[in-house]
Amino acid sequence: MYTLSYEDKKFELNEQNLAEFNNDDEKPVSGIEPIDIIKLLSEQANLDFEIEYFNRACQVCFAGKEEKAKYFTFLVYSFYLYTKDGTYVMSNLSKEYEGKSFSKLLNAGIVDDSYCVSVLVCDSCGKYTIEILQCDI
Repeated sequence: MYTLSYEDKKFELNEQNLAEFNNDDEKPVSGIEPIDIIKLLSEQANLDFEIEYFNRACQVCFAGKEEKAKYFTFLVYSFYLYTKDGTYVMSNLSKEYEGKSFSKLLNAGIVDDSYCVSVLVCDSCGKYTIEILQCDI
């Protein structure tokens, strides 16, 4: 479990309040599950979730939709995953990543691809979504 505080509210990220887990449609990552991502987050001392605004409401509580809000507020944190042959190897949050870079890992043949992971938490209901998308670094 990972606990996040924002404006006198506490949000718990655990398997029970996960709304969606979206793994890249074209090149999904194997060897990584939501519980692994929560563990990566919980091993960090200070993560800085940012407020971001989206044009789509939370798909669980639909907060603001009835009021016809123009934007919807989420707390968001993003980081990178690195893979070899489509299988998770490490992230930039992993202890074994300290002192390394994607370029060094790529040149050493340890990894061959990178993905951006975004954790989006609804500031109304606390449900969250994990999105994994392939990216170029």
